[in-house]
Amino acid sequence: MAINSDIVTVRQGARAFEETNVLNETGHKNMLHLIHLRWLAVGGQIATIVVATLGLGIQLPLFNMLAVMVCLIAFNIGSHLRWHEERVVSNRELFLAMLVDIGSLTAQLYFTGGINNPFVFLFLLQVILSAVLLRSESTWRVVWITTLCLAFLSVFNRPLEWPLDSPYQLADLYATGLLICFVLNAALLVIFITRIGRNLRAGDAALASLRQRAAEEEHIVRMGLLASGAAHELGTPLATMSVVLGDWKRMPQFAGNPAMLEEIEEIEAQLLRCKSIVSGILLSAGETRGESSSKTTLNDFFEELVEEWESTRPAQHFEYNSTITEEFTVAFDSTVKQMVFNVLDNALEVSPNWLRFDVSRSEDNLLLTVTDQGPGFQQHILEQLGTPYNSSKGRPGGGLGLFLVMNVARTLGGTLHARNCERGGAEVRMTLPLNALVLQEFNRKKDLQ
Repeated sequence: MAINSDIVTVRQGARAFEETNVLNETGHKNMLHLIHLRWLAVGGQIATIVVATLGLGIQLPLFNMLAVMVCLIAFNIGSHLRWHEERVVSNRELFLAMLVDIGSLTAQLYFTGGINNPFVFLFLLQVILSAVLLRSESTWRVVWITTLCLAFLSVFNRPLEWPLDSPYQLADLYATGLLICFVLNAALLVIFITRIGRNLRAGDAALASLRQRAAEEEHIVRMGLLASGAAHELGTPLATMSVVLGDWKRMPQFAGNPAMLEEIEEIEAQLLRCKSIVSGILLSAGETRGESSSKTTLNDFFEELVEEWESTRPAQHFEYNSTITEEFTVAFDSTVKQMVFNVLDNALEVSPNWLRFDVSRSEDNLLLTVTDQGPGFQQHILEQLGTPYNSSKGRPGGGLGLFLVMNVARTLGGTLHARNCERGGAEVRMTLPLNALVLQEFNRKKDLQ
C-alpha cells in the first residue's frame, strides 16, 4: 500500500508540473503579444510625430519624445531577447511589462498636451488588456495607476504650441483625433483580445485534457488496487486446487485411467497459467518498472511472447513478422507483454480464423501492429479510442482493454492508433520510443567492442 501511495504522490506531482507548464506557455504567448503591440505603439508614435510636425506644423519637443521612444524600443528589444529563450512568464512579469507601457504613454502625453490630447483614451486599452491578461488584484492596480496618471496629466503637462497661421481648427483636429483613437482602440482590442482569448482557450483545453488524463490514471490505480487484492485472495484457492490435483494423480482410480490423467494434466497446466497471471499482477503492483524488468534482446522478447501467446490461445491461423535486423538489448517488464497480449486477445475474439502481428522500426520508434479480419471498429469507438468502458460488446466492465493499452503506451512515451482497413478488418498500431526500452549503456559497450 505504501508503494501505491508513493505512485499516487509522484503522479500528482507530475500532474501539477504539467499544469504549471501549460499556464506558463499561455503566459509566454501573451507576453509575445504585448511585445508585438509595443512595436505597433512605436510605429504609431513615429507616424503621429511625422503628421503633427510636417503635416500640421506643430512644434513638438522632439528630443524628449524621441528619448522616451528610444527607451521603449530598447526595453522591447530586451524583452524579445529574454522571452525568446525564457518560457516561464508570471503574472508579476506581465504586470511590470504593462507598467512600462503605461509609463511610456504617460510620458508622451505629458509632452503633447496632457489630458487635452485625444489619444489619452489609449489608457482604456491598457485597462482592458490587463483585465484579460492579469489576475484580479493586478487588474485593479492597473486601474488605479492609470487613474493617477490621468489625474497627473490633468494638472501637469506641456501644452502644445499651436501655430497661429494654421488653416486647421483645433476643435476639428481634436474631434478627428478622438475618431482615430477610437478606431485604434477598437481595432487593437479586436485583434489582440481575439489572439489572447485563443491562447486562453487553448490553455484551458490543455488543462482539461491533463485533468481527464489524471482521472483516467486514478482509475487505473484503483483497478490496480482491486486487481492486487483479488490476486492475493486467489492465491490460496489456487494453491489448494494444485494440492488436490496432485493427490488425484496418485489415486488408483485416476492413475490407471490415461484419459483422466490427461485431463488432470491439462487442468494443472491451466492452473499454472492462472498462478503465473496472479504472480504477474502482484509483481506489477508491488514493484516499479525497471525493478521488475528482465534484460533480453528485442527479437528474443517478441519470439518468446508470440510462442507463449500461441501456446495458450486457440488461434487457427496466426502470422508473426519481424523486420528488426539490428539487435538491441532491452529491458521489458510484464506490462509491455500484457499490453501486446491484450491487443492480440481482442483481435482473436473478433477474428478467430486469422490475425497478424508485425514488429518493425521507424527511425527511433518501435512499431507493433496487430491486424485482423473482423468487422472493424465502429466510428464512435475510433473517436473515443482509449477511454474506459468504450466497447461495442455490450457486457458489463467491457472496454477496458484498449484503455489500459493506451495508458501503458502513454506511460512509456508512446501512442496508440487504430483504424479500419479498406479490405476489411481492423489495424491497431502501438508506437513505443526505443530509448524507453533499450539499455543504452550495454549497447554502447557492445559497439566499442
